[in-house]
Amino acid sequence: MGMWTTILDNMLRGLVKTGTLNVTYADGTAARFQGADGPELEMHLHDPELPRKLVLRSDLALGEAYMDGRMTLGADDDIGAFLSFLMINIDQSSDLWWRRSTHALRIMRRRLDQWNPAHKARENVAHHYDLSAALYDLFLDTDRQYSCAYFRNPDMSLEEAQVAKKHHIAKKLCLTPGMRVFEIGCGWGGMALTLAQDYGVDVLGVTLSTEQLTYARQRAEAAGMSGRVKFELMDYRSVTGQFDRVVSIGMFEHVGVPHYREYFDTVRDRLSEDGVALIHTIGRASPPGTTSPWVTKYIFPGGYVPALSEMSAAVEKSGLYPTDVEVWRLHYAETLRHWHDRFMARIDEAEALFDQRFTRMWRYYLKASEMTFRHARQCVFQYQMTRRQEAAPLTRDYMSED
Repeated sequence: MGMWTTILDNMLRGLVKTGTLNVTYADGTAARFQGADGPELEMHLHDPELPRKLVLRSDLALGEAYMDGRMTLGADDDIGAFLSFLMINIDQSSDLWWRRSTHALRIMRRRLDQWNPAHKARENVAHHYDLSAALYDLFLDTDRQYSCAYFRNPDMSLEEAQVAKKHHIAKKLCLTPGMRVFEIGCGWGGMALTLAQDYGVDVLGVTLSTEQLTYARQRAEAAGMSGRVKFELMDYRSVTGQFDRVVSIGMFEHVGVPHYREYFDTVRDRLSEDGVALIHTIGRASPPGTTSPWVTKYIFPGGYVPALSEMSAAVEKSGLYPTDVEVWRLHYAETLRHWHDRFMARIDEAEALFDQRFTRMWRYYLKASEMTFRHARQCVFQYQMTRRQEAAPLTRDYMSED
């Protein structure tokens, strides 16, 4: 047994508190790591270099090994069960020296990783959102809502839950016909079109994705809504003027902590005196942290999931008044479960678009995200804010009216 294998064994021995992990190394040797009663899993490392890589850069090396097929997980290749196992045990092992060291190093880099001036923000968006539109049609709902759905009833379909999400947000915006709405990060246009068609408002939506812009404009024209809904390829910081409402869904995760004050100052400046803003974002129910290096490299460069304390500090300094905060817990886990199952049902089409390495990467991304919401204190925040505290109703009844 080599030095790196010995070190990895010691790390896993300290990590596994619940369940059993059976590891087979590239040279055929095997090790068993057992904690309290729990699931039993198999992990096969086919690359003799993997122990060293897992010791030095665990998060990145694990994801890359799965993508490349250099790590497999038994006959059923259940990446969801494996990641669930890891996260449950990681939650019980924060005192391990190597975890503390890794966290400290990542904290040192986090401001650099999240520095997102306009030109870099556009590059980061293109990395993810300018992939083939056919990919997103494989697993999203028909409206291409690429954010957390709202399962008001557990037996809702994905389409029904995404419609419920849009109308729940619309209620919080307290809309009346003729209002002007600014959407920061319009995606493929579904929210803007819903607001215009169902609530009679005019919407300006901005995106940094050329693919999203083209699709959203085509949808608006096909729906006969080009006069009510405008989509532009521009950074939110470049928009001028004032609006009655500001809404942002699933974009704040791309802002970066160094830009939070700039973001909320922009929201304040774009709001009219009686305006209302609603920011919908993934959040962490824990103190500020860092982004997975694997996610940063392969999925969302520049991305970061904020703690509520980080958001609130920036809101306070901007002069905006927090008028409501709602926390969604397992809604995104269920959304991601739907996305994963849809993706797997059409995985042959995904491989035809890209290749097997890409589909393994995407599956890892979807399952890792789901398990983070289930086991790693991740949630969704809906943060409502105004310039005047009287601008929003003083009770929450209006949010639940049909």
